[in-house]
Amino acid sequence: MSDERLLRQRCANHELREAVCRCPQCRRSLCRECVTDHEGRLICASCLRIEARNAVTPRRRGRRLKEIGIGVAGVFLAWALYFGAAQSLITITERSERAAWPDR
Repeated sequence: MSDERLLRQRCANHELREAVCRCPQCRRSLCRECVTDHEGRLICASCLRIEARNAVTPRRRGRRLKEIGIGVAGVFLAWALYFGAAQSLITITERSERAAWPDR
């Protein structure tokens, strides 16, 4: 009897089509057109969309943190370069003043 019931299953989206599988997440029976093979399992488009959205969210947070870190590192590097250049100019100026105006 259960085999006969499975044969009569219809797609949740298309009433006239025979269901070929059941989505492992939402448990709806679906036809071949309504499911997608994703990582070795058949899943419906709405569940795949939800799964993809959940998978992207942590990466965005990590990417944002990475971007902030790169920005801070860039500001620090620019400061260090300008500080070094200013110190070099001060040293060069002091040496040239000592050479031009020796102490008597």
